[in-house]
Amino acid sequence: MDFMQLIDVVLHVDQSLDFLIKEYGTLIYMVLFLIVFCETGLVVLPFLPGDTFLFVAGAFCATSKMNIWILMGFLIVAATTGNTLNYWIGSLIGHKVYTHDYRWLDKAALQKAHAFYEHHGGKTIILSRFVPIVRTFAPFVAGVSEMTFSKFQFFNIIGALVWVIGLVAAGYFFGNISIVRDHLNTIVLIGVGATVVPVAASACLKIYRKLRSA
Repeated sequence: MDFMQLIDVVLHVDQSLDFLIKEYGTLIYMVLFLIVFCETGLVVLPFLPGDTFLFVAGAFCATSKMNIWILMGFLIVAATTGNTLNYWIGSLIGHKVYTHDYRWLDKAALQKAHAFYEHHGGKTIILSRFVPIVRTFAPFVAGVSEMTFSKFQFFNIIGALVWVIGLVAAGYFFGNISIVRDHLNTIVLIGVGATVVPVAASACLKIYRKLRSA
């Protein structure tokens, strides 16, 4: 699968997933694994709509085109290992992330996740699973803030279980109700918008401030 195919999957999950299942067979589990792993593991990819992918994939499981237990297993591992990688990256960079200007890092999103973390503590790792953008930055902030690895993994595993099982099960039970199925594309676009718009707005604001100060 090349980059353009991945973008097409992101924007048209409901249309593309059926084709990909026919095209790649059981490799579809690995495709979805990589999408969830990248969203949760790399702070440069917070725009991937993980919630939407889980819901739509659950709906396809209800049609027997995927096995719900295999799917959940793959995605729980992806969500757990992705967060773990993000945590270690944050630990490696440390507190200098707040003082250095990293071009690949969205400072506004980082501060938002940091505030979320300060307010909710360890529970952030669980709660952030359901908050776009924050979901990607929360484990990174936990690493920067030097949360112990054992405590992080406790919340990380619980969060992965609740997030994956909850959304895949929701898609499985509700995704094929006619009114939901007929508007899956709208649901996808809302999911993409909820993640892309804040990132784009933050980038535009950053550019505007630099132009004003120049």
